[in-house]
Amino acid sequence: MSNSVSIRPISAEDNPLIATIIRFCLTEFGANKPGTVYYDKTTDHLFELFQENGAAYFIAEQEGHVVGGGGIFPSPGLPAGTCELVKMYLLPEARGTGIGATLMNKCMSKAKESGFISMYIETLPELKKAISVYEKFGFEYLDKPLGDTGHFGCSVWMLKSL
Repeated sequence: MSNSVSIRPISAEDNPLIATIIRFCLTEFGANKPGTVYYDKTTDHLFELFQENGAAYFIAEQEGHVVGGGGIFPSPGLPAGTCELVKMYLLPEARGTGIGATLMNKCMSKAKESGFISMYIETLPELKKAISVYEKFGFEYLDKPLGDTGHFGCSVWMLKSL
């Protein structure tokens, strides 16, 4: 099987499938808790959400099938010049293939292109593999959350200079 991968901007037609992928991944790791994107109503309307200035969401496809996505968002209350890496999830078959790194690099490039100087992440301790990826990309731990994302269920906060 060839490894044809593409990263493209989200379209309105992607909404139902990417919401399903996000919720599947959170359930897989026991992270489908209140105060996370699992219960966030915007998870069902990502195309519309990411029309905001400074926001971008990308869909990862492998062999023409959607296998995940991730994006950047100027979340409320973040320090000036900071965006949040948001809703980055990959199906099991896409993990460990380099798709996540490609998606992360696309998000970081878009953030720099949009004038952001740092990127923030909120996540859950259950997502250990994702956290190790963030560490490899140079994200550093914070003692408390930044901004007002509304995701009170997240207890791991990280920041990276771009």
